[in-house]
Amino acid sequence: MRIANTVNDSIVDGHGLRFAVFTQGCPHRCPGCHNPQTHDPAGGREESLEALIAGLDKNPLAAGLTLSGGEPFYQAADCARLAAMAHARGKTVWTYTGYTYEQILGKNDPDWNALLAETDVLVDGPFLEKEQSYELHFRGSRNQRLIDVAASRRAGKVVLWQETDYLSKFTVPES
Repeated sequence: MRIANTVNDSIVDGHGLRFAVFTQGCPHRCPGCHNPQTHDPAGGREESLEALIAGLDKNPLAAGLTLSGGEPFYQAADCARLAAMAHARGKTVWTYTGYTYEQILGKNDPDWNALLAETDVLVDGPFLEKEQSYELHFRGSRNQRLIDVAASRRAGKVVLWQETDYLSKFTVPES
């Protein structure tokens, strides 16, 4: 698989501590992209899926795998296999893409479908500079959606992922 880089302990590329893989190659070339070095499909380096999953395994605190880019759907088959390996370890998978959920479904490509099936949360849509906001969690521009893929498939329509407030699960005894 051709990648630009990995980050072992990201807190900005999805919920919880993430092992982030930045894929190499992106056809979108969004103006203002924060990873322009990932655009060239010939850039970056080759890395085996086994080496990448070993990176995830090295951090027992990692909640999951994040596939970003570049464009993960540019290498959908390899990304789907890597995501399946993460799921087999009980980890969640977030995938960032410049395509919309509807474009992915409409493509009806077996490799794209496989990657979507192995994705828990899809952050979809191109980065739009005019919609950029630093106040957003886990996305760069307001047009991008955090999609709960399993819930969306069950509902037959886009269902947005809701960030769980883990602190609300605990009660503080009154004095």
